[in-house]
Parts: sequence; structure tokens; C-alpha cells
Amino acid sequence: MELLPARQPQARRLAAASVVAVALAALATTLAGGSARADDPKAPPAGSGSTVAINMGGSVTRTLYPIALPQGVAGDAKMLADIYGIQSFDLSVAGVFRVVDPGLYVADLKTEGMGLDPQKWKDVGAFGVVKFQVTGDTIEFKLYEVSKGNTPSLTRSYKKGTDTRSIVHKWCNEVVKFIAKEPGFFGSKLLFTAKGKASSIMAMDFDGANAFAVSRNSSTNMLGAWGPGGVVAYTSFMRDNPDLYVGTPGGRPKRLSFHPGMNTGAAWSPSGNEIALTLSKDGNAEIYVISASDGKILRRITNNKAIDTSPAWSPDGSQIAFVSDRNGGPQIFVAPAGGGAATLVTTVGAYNTTPAWSPRAGKRILAYTTRDGGRYDIVTLDLDTKQLTRITQGEGSNEEPSFSPNGRAIAFARAGVGVFIANADGTGKAVKVWSGSATGVDWGPAPKE
Repeated sequence: MELLPARQPQARRLAAASVVAVALAALATTLAGGSARADDPKAPPAGSGSTVAINMGGSVTRTLYPIALPQGVAGDAKMLADIYGIQSFDLSVAGVFRVVDPGLYVADLKTEGMGLDPQKWKDVGAFGVVKFQVTGDTIEFKLYEVSKGNTPSLTRSYKKGTDTRSIVHKWCNEVVKFIAKEPGFFGSKLLFTAKGKASSIMAMDFDGANAFAVSRNSSTNMLGAWGPGGVVAYTSFMRDNPDLYVGTPGGRPKRLSFHPGMNTGAAWSPSGNEIALTLSKDGNAEIYVISASDGKILRRITNNKAIDTSPAWSPDGSQIAFVSDRNGGPQIFVAPAGGGAATLVTTVGAYNTTPAWSPRAGKRILAYTTRDGGRYDIVTLDLDTKQLTRITQGEGSNEEPSFSPNGRAIAFARAGVGVFIANADGTGKAVKVWSGSATGVDWGPAPKE
């Protein structure tokens, strides 16, 4: 969403139209229909457009690491249940593991205790087994690699505190780091727009816990983006114009960019010193880069009579992806972050929007929203190999993807249903982490170790 949140009150639409008249004129058909997204130029009405031929059936064959997660060995029953639930969720959505069905376990868990009978776990196909217990003021975890026998490969002990969830997230990050040789994303946060009478910016743990409001006003707020140190940028109509605000959650936001017309779709540079966004101050929606400290315009990225929106900065800071209708329907282009000619990168489908870059080192992968018949779906595109991978198919309308800090998972909004996370390689099924009407999802940085 880059111009106006879908289905907002007509009075707000008319007020905004006087501010962003040129851009809205190009979107008149879309806004009148009320069913297509309002950030993307010349979006076709629902049910129109060609079907995108990207099929999921059997195309992804990567093997996940089979891990068994039996119940806790000893301790307070409620705490053991909490630890079990948090750990099971974390490792099931890590994009690394396949959790072995507990109904298949043949080991005598009471006899084993915190130890292991390797053959019993080999028999059910487990490569790894996690054991845990709570004794006194300590939570102890052990990870066994079944092929290496009954000596744990990884052991950690944590002092009990008031936040069991954080302790388990920390342990699960250790497991991911040990098995996959990369950081986990447990403990990171999601930002999104909760839609209602007045849309608000919300933040929550990646698994849906501890949700709270970032924007605390009765105006329309949208397009939140995490910045360095937990700072958040978002667009708000607090002063009737779609201005860009920046601040810490719970604090008083600073109005950073307030040119006449749109100041929308903030994307922080990897350094955190610059922000790419859409400005329509000169009558047309274009991509600019401003200073993250004072809002000063540093450079203009696009200069085209078409509508250019939804900037997204590449992890190395060298490129900016964005959406433009310069070729007719909305497509994704990539331009040098310092300015220069833009290159079309989406060639399948007539409607492709809301790009997000994967942070995985050595890869140039974009996730984005595509229209497939009458619905929206999430796909990824490897810019080097041109390989397309479906993340969603046949389950509602899904839009506005954002990668986890390690690139293993993708968060997105499902229209009218909630916020979901899914494996970034197309395997498995998406998992709902928040229920409600949401849009504009942005996944925050990795938790500090």
C-alpha cells in the first residue's frame, strides 16, 4: 500500500485526493473498485489479468533436517508445556528442520531422561533430538546428533527468569546456528498495519506474541518500516497530508518528510543513514533518497512520467527495486542506488508489486506480490538464475512480503485473515501468527546475541 489504505472512509479518500491528485488520477479505476491495492499504478480490477504460470507441485525438493522434540524430562508442568510449545513452534518455522511426528516415537522417554538411546531415534528417522528439563532455577537443554551416539553435541543452561519465551528463543537460535551454520531469527519482531476505522502501525514478536501499537493517534497510519536500533518510519495523515514520521515505539514521532503530496513507502538503507521513499511534490510519484537524520533530499532515483512507488533497498546498498507502470501494468524495476537507468526484472505476469530483497549473502533474490487470476500471491525471483518460486497458492489473497533477517522465512499479509510466515524456499505451509485485517508487513532485524 503506497497511496491510500484500501477501503478507507470516503471522506478520507476525498481529502487525500486533493493532496495527491495526479497520482490518484492514474489510480481512479482501482480506487473506485475498492478491491485492488492502492499503492500500485494502474492495477487491474479484481478477477482480470492473465494467470501467472508458476506452479508449486513438486518443484521444490530440498530436504529438511529431521529433528525430534520430545516433552520436557522434569520440572513444573506448566513451564515444561510452555517451553515445549515455544520450541516446537520456533524450530518448525525455522526453514531448516522437519519436526518428527511425536506419535512415531518408540524410545522410553522416562528411562532415557536427559540421555539418549540412539537406535530408538534412528528407527523413527530423526537426525537430531532435543531434551530439556527445569531443575531449581535452571532450564537445561541438550541437542543430540543421533549419528554421533549418546553424547550431546550442544548443551546450554539458562537461569529461570520472568521471560521464558526469550530463553527458549535464545536456545533455538543456538540450535539453528549449530545445525545450519547461520543465525536464527527467533526473538525478532514484525511490523504491520492493522486495518480498522483508522489504520494503526503495530509491532509484535515474530510469532505473534506481545503485540502493541507503535502509532498512537486516531489518524490513518500505514507503511511501517524498521530502521536501525528499533526506530520505525511510517506514513501518517496526522496533519491531513501523507507525511513521513520516524520515532521509537512508544515515543513521540518526528515528522521527517512533509512535502506536499505523498511522502510514503520508506525503505531504510543498509547503513541506516538514508531512506528511499516516494514523493509526489512535483506532481508525479517518483523515488527519492533523503537523509534519515533531517529529511533533506539527497538525490532523485527516478524521473519518468509513469508512477514509481514501493522502493526496496538491496542488502549491499547498491540497488533499489521499485514498482512502475512505465511499461503499462505495474512491474518491478531495479535501479542503481546512486541514480541511473532502471532495468525491468519481472517478465512473468501483468501485475507485480511490493518487492522485498532477501538478505542472504551471495544471492540476489526478490520476493513480491503477483496477481494470479483474481487473487494475489507471493513469489520469489532469483535475479541471477531467473528462477521463480511460489510461496503461496490457492489460499486467499496474499501480499506485501518481507524476509526474515536470515532470509529463511517470509512474512506476509493475507487479506482479511491475518499475518503469516512461510519458508522462503516454497516448502511447507504458511503459518498464521496474527489474526485480523493487516497489510504492510515488515520483518525487523535479528535479535542481539
